Amino acid sequence: MLHLSWSNFVERWTLFIGAIVTVCLGVALVQSSLLLLLTVATLDAPSHLSALGRMEFTETKQVAVTLIAVTLAFSAFLAVFIIGSTFAFTVAERRRDFALLRLVGGDRRQLRRMLLGEAVLLGAIGAAVGIPVGVAVMSFQTWLLNRMRFVPVGFEGEWRGWILAVSVSAGIGLAVAGVLLAARRASRVRPLEALHETGKAAHVMTRGRWIIGLLFAMGAGVLIGVSPAGGPAGGQAMAEVVSLCAALAFTAMSPRLVTLFARLLPVRSKAVIGTLAKANLRDGVRRSASTAAPLIVLVGLVLGQFGALTSFAASGQDQKRAGTVADLVVEANSPVSPRFAAVRGLAHVSTEIQVPVAVRTGNGEMATTEIGRALIVDPAAYPHAHPGSGSLDALRGKAVAAGPGGDLISRGDHVGARIGDTDLGSLPVVAKVPEAMSGGAALILPSGLVPASALADATSQTFVTLSPGADEQKITQALSRIGTVRGLDDWLDRDAAESSATSADIFVVVMGLGGMYALVGVINAVVIAAASRRSEFAAARATGLTRKQVGYMALAEAWAVTAIGLVFGGLAAAGTYVAVVVTTAAVTGTATLVVPWTLILAIGAGAFLVTGATSVLTSWWATRPSPVTLLGARE
Repeated sequence: MLHLSWSNFVERWTLFIGAIVTVCLGVALVQSSLLLLLTVATLDAPSHLSALGRMEFTETKQVAVTLIAVTLAFSAFLAVFIIGSTFAFTVAERRRDFALLRLVGGDRRQLRRMLLGEAVLLGAIGAAVGIPVGVAVMSFQTWLLNRMRFVPVGFEGEWRGWILAVSVSAGIGLAVAGVLLAARRASRVRPLEALHETGKAAHVMTRGRWIIGLLFAMGAGVLIGVSPAGGPAGGQAMAEVVSLCAALAFTAMSPRLVTLFARLLPVRSKAVIGTLAKANLRDGVRRSASTAAPLIVLVGLVLGQFGALTSFAASGQDQKRAGTVADLVVEANSPVSPRFAAVRGLAHVSTEIQVPVAVRTGNGEMATTEIGRALIVDPAAYPHAHPGSGSLDALRGKAVAAGPGGDLISRGDHVGARIGDTDLGSLPVVAKVPEAMSGGAALILPSGLVPASALADATSQTFVTLSPGADEQKITQALSRIGTVRGLDDWLDRDAAESSATSADIFVVVMGLGGMYALVGVINAVVIAAASRRSEFAAARATGLTRKQVGYMALAEAWAVTAIGLVFGGLAAAGTYVAVVVTTAAVTGTATLVVPWTLILAIGAGAFLVTGATSVLTSWWATRPSPVTLLGARE
């Protein structure tokens, strides 16, 4: 059977090349992300760093591990989805060949063995090409992470020899998994039904598709309903998953959606090309659905994730703007509090120093330690700068309060805290400020609790409220001797710009290469669809259509499928937007949504351009031979 699989590959390489490309890129992305994750996770802090510097290094490393782990998970999901859908598509496009094989004596077991042999062959080839491509991808990802400062300075991904076995196993395993279900379904269809497109062969919307589609649709609905109760961190995570569930639901039900969409397409009765394209779209439901599926996932995930990131960042900034009262903000090296006493005309001064802290929660075997952020404040002054934070009168001596990012810490708990080499021991949590959409410090500590020596390298920001009638210009000049002085609005605008830039960087790191991979999946689907229609195009030309008209017909179909992908991918993203609105409303009291219109227009135009160009090129290639030659050869 392996010899027959190889013969099929040699004869129909144009159909299989797309499967090899998807395996290659999937292996490359997973290999690169896995190597980077292991490299970051095993990094040791440089010996020359201070205790506080080592904690900051660990904090950066923690963020990098989380970010790369998400990238790895996203890459693995795309690899499974795109490779599986591509292999299923190649199997579906050859059902007539399988029917003929069955008619000449081949049984179901032989057919499945042949398809599995093809999967092993294509998976091995794809993995062999994907390994060196993965090295190039890792270099690019390393450059990207360094440029956006998500990893410690000088970070380089490390190669590990055993990754070769993992990559080959992943390539073959993904290919085999992608073909298993399709092979089982192909072998169960009766030969005559496959030849005449009747019975099970004509039934595209199976019971399994309905079950999977409805389950994912229900999952998206449940996530939208419970995301407001998840708080800032949990709500954001659930909202971002909504578009994934919705996209998978639409993908599973895409045959039915294609049929409904085709009926709604407005086509003039005398428009021959449009009428043919509409009929082909409706009759080739399996082909149209397989082409639309990766586009639905691409559009749903890209628009959903970017919209969620930017909306939550904007909500956090709005919350910070509404909850901060000051005239000026002074950024300086600490300690600076005593120096403000010499400046006249200040009504309120609240100095905040933010440093990394090792927070220990739980007891015994359930104890965990994580690096977070601690905010050192004057408990009496902090509520003046942040009036919505509540009273911190109990925050004195050896005690802490749960900060805006301390979503897992409650009043009445005891937590361990260590800043640099200074172990503060077990401290009671005596207060809790409202959680913030943008996160923030996990703990708030009173200013006298931490020794000044432990804060020598820290920086501070001081929120200053002027007394009525004070000369702002003179006070600004006096404060400039302490540190950098900005107006509150200027400081908030700069903070918002940094937050937006960070959100965009996270999106690029997590979704950038994955989005390109999904786009390749879309192109693959268009190419495979056109490559398998050479006989159909020949028949159309034999009935009177010119080569150019056949190209227009294929282009109209491709753009109709693109519209389907954009519409339902957009609806999947809209599910995340609904979750964003209800989550921000529950956490901050104000619903916030930033719709990325520029990205929506860019993706829409780009999708039509890419699928249109691919369709024109592949249909032009598929119609090069004369119709008589193709029909005579029965291709």
